[in-house]
Amino acid sequence: MYRAPRGTSDILPQDQPFWRYVEARAADTCRLYGYRRLDPPVFEDAGLFRRGVGEGTDIVEKEMYVFLDRGGNSLALRPEGTASVCRAYLEHGMHHQPRPVKLYYIGPAFRYERPQAGRYRQHHQFGVEALGDADPALDAEVIDMARQFFVSLGLGDTSIILNSIGCRQCRPAYLEALRAYYAPRAREVCADCQVRLRKNPLRLLDCKTPGCQPVAEAAPKSADHLCPDCAAHFTALKQYLEGLQIPYEEDHRLVRGLDYYTRTVFEVQSGEAGRQSALGGGGRYDDLIAELGGPPTPGIGFATGLERIVAGLKKQAVPVPAEPAPQLFIAHIGAEAAVAALKLGATLRRAGTAVIVATGGRSLKAQLRQANNLGIDHVAIIGEDEVRAGTVTLRRMAASEQETVPVGRLLELLRAPL
Repeated sequence: MYRAPRGTSDILPQDQPFWRYVEARAADTCRLYGYRRLDPPVFEDAGLFRRGVGEGTDIVEKEMYVFLDRGGNSLALRPEGTASVCRAYLEHGMHHQPRPVKLYYIGPAFRYERPQAGRYRQHHQFGVEALGDADPALDAEVIDMARQFFVSLGLGDTSIILNSIGCRQCRPAYLEALRAYYAPRAREVCADCQVRLRKNPLRLLDCKTPGCQPVAEAAPKSADHLCPDCAAHFTALKQYLEGLQIPYEEDHRLVRGLDYYTRTVFEVQSGEAGRQSALGGGGRYDDLIAELGGPPTPGIGFATGLERIVAGLKKQAVPVPAEPAPQLFIAHIGAEAAVAALKLGATLRRAGTAVIVATGGRSLKAQLRQANNLGIDHVAIIGEDEVRAGTVTLRRMAASEQETVPVGRLLELLRAPL
């Protein structure tokens, strides 16, 4: 018997209201802040992510789904959205539009990692990207937008974790300070961190291995090694956040897991403690578009995983709107009535009324039971007499009441207030 691949899951009908609710809140939030939707493909040239995300990241080295197509092209299932959005920005000449260009996406992403709560090999991301503006006020607006999105969901208390990791001018000196600090402590950290020390020292601060935590906690802070421009940017961002009355906490170990980040990095965390408390995060990536072959173009974005949000909604028992049941169930008795029922159902659907027409040759009692199980209160019953008279017997299940009405009045009665 086939099962869904490990790290994937079916989004069942009973879960769909949660997903539609999250997607609707995401779209509403983007509308309020002036973002437009973009849907990039689920696979891209693998080089896009190697160049954009970074060769030294876990995503590229361990987690990407890479394959050769029949033309011999190396392709990768999309592990994250920012690189794809930047590729589309360049390919379609969006740099000629008024800046910042504000885009958002909702769609699947793929990472081969150990499945656990909130982490799946196929998961779904909602992300926003603002391209073409280096103003720290835009950083503050993106952070405010992320926070307001979670507030709109009703997920309870959230907090903002903030850091600045500098730019190409000041980061090399900081990386040297990290290497100098870690070199005599190399035997105190895990094997992965020993590799990171050589290849990507910034990732040392992001290690989740318990034995590495004390070493990382005492490591040099990036905020102490910022150049004057990065320091001024970080100071202005914090002033904007304070002006917006958005509380935040600085964490020198926050670096995010992607190499393209510069200056601002942030996370939105839930009020629950633990490794899985991060709801989403993002930051500034002022060099990414240039790395992809475009002109120097600053950018900042934010992304979150829908699976983790849905799990949080369920855990906190946040009420979400149920999907509406069909307005009418059409039951029928006899072959002639079955044809009339199909015709009536088609007519009502074309008029915008959701209808279920009974199938399977069940008894009238079984058809009424089906309507009740589906939560449909109005049942139109058609038999031979109704076919000849051009009527239906309209039954209201909750009140156990019924009346005979002309077929032509059925739509009017269904639309009338209860």
